[in-house]
Amino acid sequence: MTELSALADRVGLLRDTPVLCVGDAMLDRFVYGSVDRVSPEAPIPVLFIERETAMLGGAGNVVRNLVALGAAPAFVAVVGDDPAGREVTRLVGEHGEIDPCIVVEPGRQTTIKTRFFASHQQLLRADRESRVAVGDSIRDQLLNRAERLLAKAGAMVLSDYGKGVLSPTVVGRLIRRARELGKPVVIDPKGADYSIYSGATVVTPNRKELHEATGMDVEGDEAVVRAARHLIDTCSLGAVLVTRSQDGMTLVTVDGEVHHLAAEAREVFDVSGAGDTVVATLAAAVASGASLLEGAHLANAAAGIVVGKVGTAVAYAEEVVAALHHDDLTAGDSKIVPLVSAVEIVDRWRRKGHKVGFTNGCFDLLHPGHVSLLTQAKAACDRLVVGLNSDASVQRLKGPTRPVQSEASRATVLSSLAPVDLVVIFGEDTPRATIEALRPDVLVKGADYTIDKVVGADLVHGWGGRVVLADLIDGQSTTNTIRKLNGAAG
Repeated sequence: MTELSALADRVGLLRDTPVLCVGDAMLDRFVYGSVDRVSPEAPIPVLFIERETAMLGGAGNVVRNLVALGAAPAFVAVVGDDPAGREVTRLVGEHGEIDPCIVVEPGRQTTIKTRFFASHQQLLRADRESRVAVGDSIRDQLLNRAERLLAKAGAMVLSDYGKGVLSPTVVGRLIRRARELGKPVVIDPKGADYSIYSGATVVTPNRKELHEATGMDVEGDEAVVRAARHLIDTCSLGAVLVTRSQDGMTLVTVDGEVHHLAAEAREVFDVSGAGDTVVATLAAAVASGASLLEGAHLANAAAGIVVGKVGTAVAYAEEVVAALHHDDLTAGDSKIVPLVSAVEIVDRWRRKGHKVGFTNGCFDLLHPGHVSLLTQAKAACDRLVVGLNSDASVQRLKGPTRPVQSEASRATVLSSLAPVDLVVIFGEDTPRATIEALRPDVLVKGADYTIDKVVGADLVHGWGGRVVLADLIDGQSTTNTIRKLNGAAG
């Protein structure tokens, strides 16, 4: 088994791995719009707001990444008794995989980070926050809940954003308790004094944070290693994993091991939240029994995925496996993605100004009629997503003898075609839920339908898209091909 194959297999072991995350919960808000004029009041752009979204940020984004990897996170955090705090609690509750322990502190300002975008360019970030340490009674509630959950966890993440939850007292007590229980501790650090993290298994500073914590030169491999060793020696740390942007990562351990990992990103689009992805992946890996080096490799692959996405994104287990196999995959194979990944890819395309099209079918025994449909569909858009009925769905629609080819075979053949940019397999009888999730600009079906009979046409028209009916090639169908084959066999 190759090293990459072994790492890919390791991703499967992350599923249902219990990981405790304690830290500063935030609400990340994203305001999207367009700019077509400059304000007459000042030399600043006027943003015409088109839509707004909100998601878990800070330590909440660590937990989102743990969920995406298939792990089973418990989350201990503090929010205020304000609308943002209630929104954080609601968003946590949307993930049934999370065991939530959200403590509410009356009068506290829940941290909100609002980012404003025009096209794919971030114009401004506005923060509202409190950095005051939580009160004594809230601190005691936090510690009691965390220590109770720690006993069941495979590892603990401390996600420190300096917002008052992870005081030196809290950090020290949780690390001591984790060491007593033999649990690895992964820390996303903050500030210049890393002695408060004494006893941690590994800390994950970026290059700038490493410089701030040591005051040392951090340019080049040798300088990074010297600074990391200084932290290990002076702060009693087990290891330091330095994230170095385009230069990848460097892992330095207390035993003297040094490993430089090359950057995995194919395209850097947005670095927001990449550090959260690193600590989540590393923690899930060591919780599942992986070595620090194996965890660092997985974290490096996951970080390479999220920097190619918009906003505080996450890396899904399937994407990490695909990234690890990148050199061995054909271009077609890499186009086959789950719906949750397709939604993020389509969102990224759209922010780059691409028009997204969608068509669907069983595509059993691909024939010239299929090729014509796909060619016409691609001509109507910039990027084409093909929804493919699963085997169970085809059986319900076509009968027990169908499909002739498995969904994996059909997806592989489809993804090898030039007009096809993504293939998404759906298990329902119709692609309506898939269309609703992807929100294509163009929906394409064959001209044997009328627009009022096209599944999802009402949805696409509702958000301003259009429906295209593609010309058909007479006599081309899988059913006719099967009849001919059965006749020849007879």
